[in-house]
Amino acid sequence: MPRRILQGVVVSDKCDKTVLVKVEERVMHPIYKKYVKLHKKYAAHDESNSFKIGDIVKIIESKPISKTKKWVIQSKVEMGA
Repeated sequence: MPRRILQGVVVSDKCDKTVLVKVEERVMHPIYKKYVKLHKKYAAHDESNSFKIGDIVKIIESKPISKTKKWVIQSKVEMGA
């Protein structure tokens, strides 16, 4: 199976080699047919502790690293001017 790739914002970097990434998605409500924002936080592995709060990153699914970490940071997303 292909690994899932998600894009989100780093919201916490307090843990060693771990960052919390908040991923938002827009889904249509089944009854009201209105788009609703849903968000979820993922614990992602950051080997070099190089990502800080506010960075936009891509995370990729991997084998379990710990009880809650099943994602690894793939790259930082550069926002074009």
